[in-house]
Amino acid sequence: MPSPIRLLLIDDHAVMRAGLANMLNANPAFRVIAGADDGANGLALFREHRPDVTLLDVSMPGVSGIECLHLLRAEFPDARVLMLSSSDAEEDIVQALEAGACGYVTKTARPAELTAAIIAAHAGERVISPALERRLAERASGSTLTAREIEVLHLLRKGMTNPDIGRLLGISPRTAKAHVAAILEKLEATDRTEAVTRAFERGLLKV
Repeated sequence: MPSPIRLLLIDDHAVMRAGLANMLNANPAFRVIAGADDGANGLALFREHRPDVTLLDVSMPGVSGIECLHLLRAEFPDARVLMLSSSDAEEDIVQALEAGACGYVTKTARPAELTAAIIAAHAGERVISPALERRLAERASGSTLTAREIEVLHLLRKGMTNPDIGRLLGISPRTAKAHVAAILEKLEATDRTEAVTRAFERGLLKV
């Protein structure tokens, strides 16, 4: 039999790490060699163990998953890192892939999906679910908001009117209205409330 794929788990939730380790170690194709509760410890354990594939959470206190990924790839360009996160926000996915992740899997994935993703990542393939791929394709097709539109979006979240937005940003109410219209079109929203909701779903706004 081929040697098992050696795994490093980096996740700040101890129960999540323990559950993952139990599930993966039950499969002879894998062997969890270490687990870390934050990015700094994860980087140290990577240096020590040099795993074949690292499963890395996005949201962690201290050194975040994206920061940890940047540090790992800078020191170990060949590191194969699969993001495993509860977030399906487009911004998180894009940042992870741009930072060099092999793929992105949400924690709602079935065990068979996760094991297949690990094997694919180990083989050097990019791994991302069809649903997430479609959302990224929509983003690339021209639905990305400009920096100014993001500013306006934050003000929409606060319930500001077009005149309010204009005064705060130093633009006319007419220009503010045009920015709001562009936001609604790009987020495929029918009104301001729906636009804010969709922005949270895409990771453009954070709680």
